[in-house]
Amino acid sequence: MSKDWSAVFERSINTLFLTEMVRGLMLTLKYFFEKKVTINYPFEKGPLSPRFRGEHALRRYPTGEERCIACKLCEAVRLLSLMNSKLVKICPAQAITIEAEEREDGSRRTTRYDIDMTKCIYCGFCQEACPVDAIVEGPNFEFATETHEELLYDKEKLLENGDRWETEIAENLRSESLYR
Repeated sequence: MSKDWSAVFERSINTLFLTEMVRGLMLTLKYFFEKKVTINYPFEKGPLSPRFRGEHALRRYPTGEERCIACKLCEAVRLLSLMNSKLVKICPAQAITIEAEEREDGSRRTTRYDIDMTKCIYCGFCQEACPVDAIVEGPNFEFATETHEELLYDKEKLLENGDRWETEIAENLRSESLYR
């Protein structure tokens, strides 16, 4: 019975003197005078990881030739498991469409490379599957638009993104080469 009275007495003292509220105010005052951790976005931007997966881009070789060899691995169907024998697309959202034609020298080139960014889930499987690092997800995350049609990227838009972000993309791929 003495424990019950001591608990009631302690609770009464806490309520009377508002000790929990004072503790909370002291914590607030402690952090009030410390350095701010918030970022004033969009005027200030925080660091991005080299593994960040943003807006898609098609890359070119230093000679200016497109890297894409039209192997269609980024959109190809592959066998997921021999046990359940289900077919699964490498692009799980089925956002990539590629058409190719053969060149005079026997190699292939893409005539159409479309990505529906409204379907894309930014999983990075297309980037992992590409044997020549042609399709990459770049560092840009600010690509909001006003219409749906602006998020249907064609080959020209993807190449333009690649040209714009090539230095950052190449640097990120170099830093990631140890983990591939």
